[in-house]
Amino acid sequence: MVLARRTETATAVTLLLHVEGQPAATAGQRVEIRLTAEDGYTADREYSLARAGEPDRAEITVQAIDGGEVSPFLVDELEIGSELQVRGPIGGWFVWRPDQTEPVLLVAGGSGIVPLMAMVRARREAGSKAPFRLVYSVRSREEMFYRSELRMPDPGVDVTEVYTREAPEGSRRPAGRLTVADVNTGGWPPDFAPTAYICGPTGFVESAADMLLALGHDARRIRTERFGPTS
Repeated sequence: MVLARRTETATAVTLLLHVEGQPAATAGQRVEIRLTAEDGYTADREYSLARAGEPDRAEITVQAIDGGEVSPFLVDELEIGSELQVRGPIGGWFVWRPDQTEPVLLVAGGSGIVPLMAMVRARREAGSKAPFRLVYSVRSREEMFYRSELRMPDPGVDVTEVYTREAPEGSRRPAGRLTVADVNTGGWPPDFAPTAYICGPTGFVESAADMLLALGHDARRIRTERFGPTS
């Protein structure tokens, strides 16, 4: 059941769901949402959890995709009190656990920030001292998820914003795609042996992973999760 909804951007909302019997999730996991039409047609989509650690709860942030079967309904039509079919949590590799102590590099492209934000929140809630750096590539400030929260002082979490279409006044760089220099400046040196988590559209993820490899990072410490159109 939908307990609450919060607007993130003009095209995205965060939904808080009650999921009876769901175990506490680990940061980076996801859930599957199933919608069933009156004629019996079903559509399943997986969404990353924006927050982890609480049983019977699932918090997801959904961006409406033009022509999508599921996301426009969740963003524009789903009401508080509505019932949904939810399965999860799913996944065990693209996750961060509070017992990890190594430096962490998070690289997000657009809505790929969602599972990485779950990691930032899990670190804070666990009182972890693991140092985090986040490089967030987004079209414009207006399309940034969790803008207020990411701009709050958070010791141990450094955030670098990269704007690809429209950079606000005072930005450290003009608008443009993520570059090796961005990843090098906003990330960790490879000899710090960080674990890197990259999430976003397929092309973005592949490009960012190649940048880390070119900088000398260990491929075994680079974890990726990607998304794209569903046919």
